[in-house]
This record gives sequence, C-alpha cells and structure tokens, in this order.
Amino acid sequence: MKNIFVLACSLAIFASCADKNKETEKTEKTEETIEAPADSLPKTDSVAVAPVEATQTAEVETKVAAKPEEIIEVTPTKEVKVEYASFGSKILADKALSKEQMFQKYKSMKKGDTIAVKFKSKINSVCKKKGCWMKMELPGQAESFIRFKDYGFFVPLNADNQEAIVSGRAFVDEISVAELKHYAKDGGKSQEEIDKITQPKITYAFQADGVLISK
Repeated sequence: MKNIFVLACSLAIFASCADKNKETEKTEKTEETIEAPADSLPKTDSVAVAPVEATQTAEVETKVAAKPEEIIEVTPTKEVKVEYASFGSKILADKALSKEQMFQKYKSMKKGDTIAVKFKSKINSVCKKKGCWMKMELPGQAESFIRFKDYGFFVPLNADNQEAIVSGRAFVDEISVAELKHYAKDGGKSQEEIDKITQPKITYAFQADGVLISK
C-alpha cells in the first residue's frame, strides 16, 4: 500500500513538471516573437497626411495677402478759357488750325498760291517800332511772317510769347534783301547782323485782317 502511494506521488510530480516545461516553452516562443528584429517586420506604405488646420491657415493667409484691385478715378479735364484782346476785324477764336496743321498747308503751297485760313500759335517777335508786323511760331525753326491788311491796325510792342489767333490770307512769298534788312532793323538787330543779309528769302507769309492776342 505504501508503495502505491509513493508511485502516485511520483506520477503527480512528473505531470506537474511536464506542464511547467510546456509553459516555459510557450513563454520562450512569445519572447522570441517579441524580440524579433525590426527588419523581419512586414513593411507598410506610409502616407503623409497634411494637417487640416495648416492647410486652412495657408488658404486664409493667401486670401489676405492677395492685393486688391486698384481703382483709378479719372477726373474729366476742364477746358481752360482764354481771354483775348481783339485787333482789326472782329473774329472768333473757334475753328482755328494748330501750328502743325498750318505748317502742312504752307508746305503744300508754292509761290503765288493763296488760301483763306485761320490759325493759332505763339508770337515769337513783334516790330519794336510800331507793332506793324509779327512772327508766329511754326514747327521746328519755321515761322510765319504776319503783316496787317492795308496797315489798318497794329499790335502791342510787348506781345512777344503771347498766344495769338490770326485770320486772313496765307501765301508763300519772296522777300527782297532791302525788305529783309528793313525788318531786321525794326526787330532790333545789330548792324553787323543786318549786313549779313545778302540773299532774298522765301517765307511763309500771312496778311491778317483780324487778330486775337491772349491777355
């Protein structure tokens, strides 16, 4: 009987040891699985996800940074009225050709041609004795030599550099040496300058019957 009891105890101890060995093997396998190197882990594709808040902030900053369209106000220019002093026949200031337009008219003319016309330009010089003639500016160095019909009127001696409108007849003329010297003397030229005049001159002439000069 005693032998049977001892045998039963031995079997129980053996079974207990076998269970412990199995648990130990399971534990070691689990540890091996946990300690597996990173290279053995399966690779997964990484996807970068932009933070929603950052994207929204960037869009807001872009909208704020956008430059607003510039609005330009255009103020209509007002026509400046010029007051004129009138000499000779009464004429109106409207529908006068510019100096450029008048110059084109002169260039298309030959000696003997005459046209009725009205034009506007600056007075370059005036006769300093009586105001019986004046020279008006044309493009470049050209001038129109203005005389007054029948010497019926004169213009102020200090009208230089004033704006003027003349109405009358334009023509191409040849001025003799004697006339050129006379006009040079009236214009205040020195004797040395007068003596240099030796040839007649083709000029853009004008006989005015009415003149307006800015005040």
